[in-house]
Amino acid sequence: HIEGMKGDHAAKGYYDGLAGMISFHPFYMLPLCNTARWDTHCGAAYAMIYRFICDEPQNWGRASDGAPIPQAHSAVRAPGANDALMMMYMASKALRDSMLAHQGGWSISEAILTAGQATADNLPAGLAEIQYMIRVPTIAMAEQVTAVLDRNAEAAARMSGSRYERHWVSKSRPGLANHAMAGITYEALSTVGPPQWNEEARAIAREVQVNAGGEATENPFIDELERLITPQEAEAILRRDLPPSQVNSTSDDYTDMSWHAPTSRFYVARPALRSANGHAYPAWVMNALGGIAATIDPMVTCASKTVALTALRLLEDKAARDAAMDEFVRRTGGGAGGSNWIAPLCDYEPPTNFRWPEYVHTARGRDWWIPSSQ
Repeated sequence: HIEGMKGDHAAKGYYDGLAGMISFHPFYMLPLCNTARWDTHCGAAYAMIYRFICDEPQNWGRASDGAPIPQAHSAVRAPGANDALMMMYMASKALRDSMLAHQGGWSISEAILTAGQATADNLPAGLAEIQYMIRVPTIAMAEQVTAVLDRNAEAAARMSGSRYERHWVSKSRPGLANHAMAGITYEALSTVGPPQWNEEARAIAREVQVNAGGEATENPFIDELERLITPQEAEAILRRDLPPSQVNSTSDDYTDMSWHAPTSRFYVARPALRSANGHAYPAWVMNALGGIAATIDPMVTCASKTVALTALRLLEDKAARDAAMDEFVRRTGGGAGGSNWIAPLCDYEPPTNFRWPEYVHTARGRDWWIPSSQ
């Protein structure tokens, strides 16, 4: 998962001088459906790749006969990069409880990008890479987890006759609220009205319900899709599960925009199926409903109208524009560079030169990076 490009944009000044930012995202979590965020915006996110390299395996040991290189298949060889990656993976799992206190709804996930490089014989694996994604309410928590991961990487590398490098993927700041912008955006959404799904869309959704192992229902969609909820009501529900001291929750990189201009974050319903008997739908259901015009167009139309209305209001209404900017200046302690302002965290080049999943062209034609025949 690559999250954090907006941090790179912010660091390069792309958002400087704007009067407002409007951030839309399809609904994915109740109660944030057909509403705007009020106080609790997304939190910080750090992501990095730890690269383990075993490029001096000869330093691990020598063959018993003093030969300059291991010759027999039974000779001792350096553990290598795969072993480093596995020790890193398991140690970082085992030490989760010792990274942060059990509050804040933080999460850490990982993905192995590269491993072994076809060394299934007894050669030491030369290269292995693992990415970590850290989602936390505060930057201090992200730094704490990073310190633990750094120690684990160093220890794993030393134990396996390897070395390690840490490459940043993203550093996102926690989000800054702006009630004026949230109000303007929600007024626009209220004017447009929530999306509505016609019988064609419902028939498709019923078919998906059955194909995904569930039961067809008269209304295949959950009730929340076609009704609004005010930002204040959604905020109250959201706060039920959060301690009063927690300012931010979960993560998304739109937050980087919020430190350079008054920003609103709003969500419009995308099709989500009702479950008549507690049946859990597989992930492909949401993807499928998001790719069929009849089921996804209501969201797209509603969201685009809301963005347009919000932008027009900001362009035409100086009082609304000024109110949003005044709030931004107050919350940041003076605007960009103010006493409460958080500067961009990205101090690295965009992470484009890594082994990300992709489509590839070979002599066999176009295929996924893992052969689709698998």
